[in-house]
Amino acid sequence: MDIDFECTMCGKCCHDLRLPLTVTEAVAWLQRGNDVQILCEALPWPTEPPAENLVAAHKRRRSFAAMSGSLSTRVLVTLAAGYAGPCPNLQPDMRCGIYEQRPLVCRIYPAEINPFIELEPAHKACPPDAWTPGLPSLLRAGKLVDEGMLALIQQSRDADVNDLPIKQQVCALLGIDQAAVSNEGFVAHSPDRFDLLAALHRASDERGMPELPQTWRFISNRRPTVDALVSVGAVASLVNADSSVGFAYLGYFAASE
Repeated sequence: MDIDFECTMCGKCCHDLRLPLTVTEAVAWLQRGNDVQILCEALPWPTEPPAENLVAAHKRRRSFAAMSGSLSTRVLVTLAAGYAGPCPNLQPDMRCGIYEQRPLVCRIYPAEINPFIELEPAHKACPPDAWTPGLPSLLRAGKLVDEGMLALIQQSRDADVNDLPIKQQVCALLGIDQAAVSNEGFVAHSPDRFDLLAALHRASDERGMPELPQTWRFISNRRPTVDALVSVGAVASLVNADSSVGFAYLGYFAASE
């Protein structure tokens, strides 16, 4: 597949998002007076998958080991700038107000960071004229050809790994221990801006601090999922039955009893 692309500055990709951020970007976002959510998902991980399972290797690289009851688990944490309507940095002329400091995910768009997701113009917010043949080359024979873009993607993937200890400590410091089942949705935690900023600074400055004991709870809106997890020793709750909900459940599927 060959794809050409050039931004038309329509601003559609700058509206109604949960924008993934690195730890450094999250600190800057908070310091500008904006909020950051912590999106958590988790996977049962009773045994190590074979080395040739590249999808599992990708998930392992982006997650940290944890326990849910007696079940070995891996937890994926995403720091996200969430906003309804326009991005707080979008100017009236559709220019970015922090263009030189914009997050990596904005610099990489519309390319994909996940190596297992194929770039599909139909799935992007950009208008048809952004994909007109003859514009700057983006993909050739299904591969990215922009060396700068490839370097940014690698930088993003490296941040996924390097930020893991900090994210784990931040969750422990803020008492966050609830995650959706991966591929079913996310649990979105919305800590106080100043508490999160303080936790990010502390975790970044003290990476050697001992990890706080923590047991993670799976959250689902599907009864069969909860029952299956409990049957193998995990701690799991049906979202509607959780009496101490302090989060938003962003599920991909309708609730099931």
